[in-house]
Amino acid sequence: MVNLLKVYQKLFQSFGPQHWWPGDSPFEIAVGAILTQNTNWGNVEKAISNLKKQNALSAMAIHKMTVRELSELIRPSGYFNIKAKRLKCFIEFFMNDYRGSIKRMKNEDVHSLRRKLLGISGIGPETADSILLYALKKPIFVIDAYTKRVLSRHSIMEHDEPYERFQKLFHSSLKEDVKLFNEYHALFVRAGKIYCKLKNPLCEKCPLGT
Repeated sequence: MVNLLKVYQKLFQSFGPQHWWPGDSPFEIAVGAILTQNTNWGNVEKAISNLKKQNALSAMAIHKMTVRELSELIRPSGYFNIKAKRLKCFIEFFMNDYRGSIKRMKNEDVHSLRRKLLGISGIGPETADSILLYALKKPIFVIDAYTKRVLSRHSIMEHDEPYERFQKLFHSSLKEDVKLFNEYHALFVRAGKIYCKLKNPLCEKCPLGT
């Protein structure tokens, strides 16, 4: 059995704290989690900046907007028409079930809330778990392409295993700790971007290669 805590320690010693997920509020983080699908973070920052400039980064403001108005503001994030619809679906759920209150949302049981989030059009496991972990401080491990790539290249788990199998590995091996799960996931992203690249990985320089 692989010692996932040792993997974490090697990554942390190499990269240090990642201060992720960036955002001025839990609501902004939740919006960012939806907008970051299939794009890089720089593009998401531009879209969020557009919302802020129009005083539109609030549940009520987005709720009142048309899909077309919203899509224009989030255009830098790519796939903006699709993402505008997804964001509107999330906001409708947020307003109807929690009256636009992050506090009310946070008070719900993590498993019940996760099921509800996965029921929203366009929100899959990675996005739902990012909202749960980063915006709502729920102890749930986020699995993404970087995590799968690192683990599969180190023969910890096959790349094509389902999301739930990867997540179960972390939940069964580590204590439920929001701070640990937050930092660990962010470190995988950093390692994936710098060393464990999709093409031409720099295995000899990777902290996990020693």
